[in-house]
Amino acid sequence: MTINLSHFSAAVVFALFASVVFGITQRNSTMEQVKYGLYCFALFVGGVFVAGWVMALIRR
Repeated sequence: MTINLSHFSAAVVFALFASVVFGITQRNSTMEQVKYGLYCFALFVGGVFVAGWVMALIRR
């Protein structure tokens, strides 16, 4: 069984797992963990978009 992911979907899966780990390990209460995990996820995905735009601009 294989999973074929695009670069974007692989980056989103990585962002999801990394954000869960960051939220659990960096904050104490459950609500703080959820908020920090969502914040990290947003930064990861935002970084993917920014990096994509920068690479597209460099390519031209």
